[in-house]
Amino acid sequence: MATTPCDVYTLAMPLALLQSDLPFPARRGKVRDVYDLGNTLLIVATDRISAFDCIMPNGIPGKGQILTALSLFWFHRFAQQFANHLIASDPAHYAAILAPYADQLRGRSMLVKKAAVVPIECVARGYLAGSGWKDYQTTGTVCGHRLPPGLRQCDRLPEPIFTPATKESTGHDINIDYATAEKIASAPIAAELRKRTLDLYTQAADYARHKGVIIADTKFEFGLLSDGQLILIDEILTPDSSRFWPADKYTPGRDQESFDKQFVRNHLESVQWNKTPPAPELPPDVVAGTRKRYLEAYRLLTGRELRMERFS
Repeated sequence: MATTPCDVYTLAMPLALLQSDLPFPARRGKVRDVYDLGNTLLIVATDRISAFDCIMPNGIPGKGQILTALSLFWFHRFAQQFANHLIASDPAHYAAILAPYADQLRGRSMLVKKAAVVPIECVARGYLAGSGWKDYQTTGTVCGHRLPPGLRQCDRLPEPIFTPATKESTGHDINIDYATAEKIASAPIAAELRKRTLDLYTQAADYARHKGVIIADTKFEFGLLSDGQLILIDEILTPDSSRFWPADKYTPGRDQESFDKQFVRNHLESVQWNKTPPAPELPPDVVAGTRKRYLEAYRLLTGRELRMERFS
């Protein structure tokens, strides 16, 4: 029997892991399943993808592995300057009770330190895009930062800015000004969050630019250990948490081509959907195109191809 393009796609594309299944207390976010192992946490990055605060019914095969591999690359690169929560990422080094679940965990999991999450999304912006561009058009400011007049969409800012947001358990995070961040986290913690966010963004953006990738903006999460140490947690500098643009195609004054999930958002903007659940299924070409962009971001930033583990 002859195959259709969709048949070929299905045969060629590996399965997506939409949910991990381990017998431990779990908290499931939009992408990650977080298991409480007592003294530590196990984070499993699934292949789920969300947009406009809704989880799509189908995932992006291998996406969780790409996010994990890229986060690990950055964690290791900046480990001496920015402490993080990573303990191990190889299931062979996990506790024996996790051995039966190695197929689900390989390539997409991290064993991490427990930390009290600081309830602020730490956003660094180096370019005028997304909600920042919308705010600038109406107020000339972004999260309390007064910017020069006459900037175009996606223009590079005179210097990176710290634009925190609330961490909402449901719905969209809300942009806040620095004074509000101080009230939420305390003045000393807010000052340290701003410093680390801008230092890390600046170093990563400089590195990425030499690799052909513009990191237009990104967000970090931080946590406090029991001894008061502030550390990086969750993921860092991935296509899910950042805007990645190809440097050789950058032209301000318009939307940019990207290596992130803007490709999914653009598709969803083009269909008849009111941005409330249930979300529509992503067509095969959007799934494949998103996966290709994420893999290209990894290749450019790390200088190597990602060996993808198959889940079955």
